[in-house]
Amino acid sequence: MTPPPTPRILFVEDVPADAELVTDALQRAGLPVTLRRVDTEKALIRAIAEFAPDIIFTDHSLPQFGADGSLRVVAQLAPSIPVIVVTGSLNEETAADYIKAGAADYVLKSNLSRLAPAVLRALDLRRAREERARALEDLHLSEARYRALIEQAADAILTTDPSGHVVDANRKACLLTGYSRDELLEMDIADTYPPDDRTEATLRLAALAAGHDFVGERTMRRKDGTEITVEVSVTRLEDGRLQGIVRDVTERARAGSALRDSEERYHTLVEGVRDIVFALGPDGTVLSLNAAFETVAGWPPQEWIGKPFEQLVHPDDIGLLLEFVDHAVRGETRSVTQLRLRTRQGAYCVGEFAATPQFRDGRLVGVLGIARDITERLSLEQQLRQAQKMEAVGRLAAGVAHDFNNILTAITGYAQLILEDLGPNDPHREDITEIRKAADRAAGLTRQLLAFSRQQILQPTVLDLNTLITETESMLGRLLGEDVRLATRLAPDLGAVKTDRSQIEQVIMNLAVNARDAMPQGGQLTIETANVEMDDVYAHDHFPAVPGSYVMIAVSDTGTGMSQETQSHMFEPFFTTKGKGKGTGLGLATVYGIVKQSGGFIWVYTEAGHGTAFKIYLPRVGLPPDPLPDTRPRAGGITGTETVLLAEDEAAVRAVARQSLERHGYTVLEAESGEAALDLAQRYSGPIHLLLTDVVMPGMSGRALALRLAGLRPQMRTIYMSGYTDDAITRHGVLEPGVAYVQKPFSPDALARKVREKLDEGNVSAMGA
Repeated sequence: MTPPPTPRILFVEDVPADAELVTDALQRAGLPVTLRRVDTEKALIRAIAEFAPDIIFTDHSLPQFGADGSLRVVAQLAPSIPVIVVTGSLNEETAADYIKAGAADYVLKSNLSRLAPAVLRALDLRRAREERARALEDLHLSEARYRALIEQAADAILTTDPSGHVVDANRKACLLTGYSRDELLEMDIADTYPPDDRTEATLRLAALAAGHDFVGERTMRRKDGTEITVEVSVTRLEDGRLQGIVRDVTERARAGSALRDSEERYHTLVEGVRDIVFALGPDGTVLSLNAAFETVAGWPPQEWIGKPFEQLVHPDDIGLLLEFVDHAVRGETRSVTQLRLRTRQGAYCVGEFAATPQFRDGRLVGVLGIARDITERLSLEQQLRQAQKMEAVGRLAAGVAHDFNNILTAITGYAQLILEDLGPNDPHREDITEIRKAADRAAGLTRQLLAFSRQQILQPTVLDLNTLITETESMLGRLLGEDVRLATRLAPDLGAVKTDRSQIEQVIMNLAVNARDAMPQGGQLTIETANVEMDDVYAHDHFPAVPGSYVMIAVSDTGTGMSQETQSHMFEPFFTTKGKGKGTGLGLATVYGIVKQSGGFIWVYTEAGHGTAFKIYLPRVGLPPDPLPDTRPRAGGITGTETVLLAEDEAAVRAVARQSLERHGYTVLEAESGEAALDLAQRYSGPIHLLLTDVVMPGMSGRALALRLAGLRPQMRTIYMSGYTDDAITRHGVLEPGVAYVQKPFSPDALARKVREKLDEGNVSAMGA
């Protein structure tokens, strides 16, 4: 598969070092770009033409040129190019002004971790703008083609206002009447009648203005005074105008030849278009279908000739079909209806239908229509809306989880420390234990929020999913209860996947709990594995899948199933169909986030009253499974005498971490920021064996602190801690090799074990000297 082109970014910035920081931030986020920097308006104008950027970054203020100027230039020269304001500082009012002025987003230089997502959204925005521009161009082209068809028509076409004054005439009308187009536009339609027929013309015009169509023959008087017999079909348009198609029937042979030519052109046009063109009889039977019908629906056209068209339409859409045909028969040719069309494979595609009635001698002989397959367009629109909604909620969830994790770290830590100080019979012990349990439950919710927002830290290993499922069977049995039978069908030659073991266990558990709740009277839960090869056809029909080799886990139940309305919301956080107090609405949202963050996708098959099957596809790897981790306790306990430099901006978290480590024998140097930690490390004369630092802190981040201290104290080890992920130490939520990480909230014992593990990786006796 050809890799996507590297985005070209034009940066309006007068500080070269800032441009380098932006490039580095994007590369660390896995988004390599080609970046060119300019710092004047002239250079910006020239670069737009020569460099052809996909996105434009602009600083808030340059010495002679700023973001407002950049937005003005881009709006004039290249309005389809998204502009992102990248600046050191920006108040909310100014940021709002830039968004109103056309900026796609703004990113502070102190938070460049937002830059890569902003670039991806901007690229999507550009594609949307370009698609919209193409759609407008297609519309203009369609209108031009319509005009061209009118001009090239074999018949004369005259359009009048309700009073009968000619407002439009095609070339054939001029040839037929002998008048020029300008002359016709100065006339009333009655002027083309013989003098003795003017009264008839007035009466007919009144009937037409009242909505009565006319099809028949009359006598026409040409400019040179000669009279000819013409066949006229007049229709009242929606805007009140009257449109007449006039044919000279004096020379039937010539008219017949012209008709045959017109029909041949029509046939060529109909068979060549990508849309379905169909003709129905007055009773709704299919009279004709073009070749596009087989391309869209899979049926050979001749298989449906003579059959009722309604048998092709979804049963729930029959009412819409009847209403649509009724509108078409009444001449409402501009009415458009969406109908689900049955395909040969048994599925349904969505068509956008338009039709017009066909009359002969004043009698309805059928309906001619066109249908465009808009299934993919509707799917993409729905996916875009869903992705935007999920992304917004995900950002909120991640921020909430981060703040709660700091609070919960303090609650959990102090509860544990108090429990250690209380005797076994202390009357307060039970109360403190309940506080700890409540904090643990809250921590579980924050973990689910992080999983949904795809901000969990993953520690991937190569796994045999059959082994994982087998090991969890006994736990699943206790979880499901006696009324639910558990069955497994595991492929013996199953390939391996590389993902986080605990996360996949959580996926299976969450799906099992949902299945159990969907079978209140009991039933069967089946877990199945298989190797799957995804081809282009399947991937096209199952967005966002991509072709390749996968391992599938299917979790199926015989429960109540889901309605279409429930399916449309099932992965949204906090959406639940369970009773009050019986569900958080985070189970499936968590499953969705974990699968997405693991590089896979999930597909759901369900029918109300007939059960549900969740099929999860994870990329297959050609590697042997990794050995299971050694969970045996370390000899010698978790105490130590080394010195730990603690950098944490949250005072409560810093205090509980310090007390936890001091109780386990460590000497703790405490700093409230990265800058303070750096200063303390420079002034401290003794060895520092380990740096324990928060990832995200005001000013200097934990990663920047570790890099600065690496040169000052090269033997010092580092452990990061945070309430959510940060691209400075992770790439898409996956830890870089060798990085030690503690997820908030943590218990004092868990923190002490991680510190002991890191210090025991090698001989630390000479560290930090």
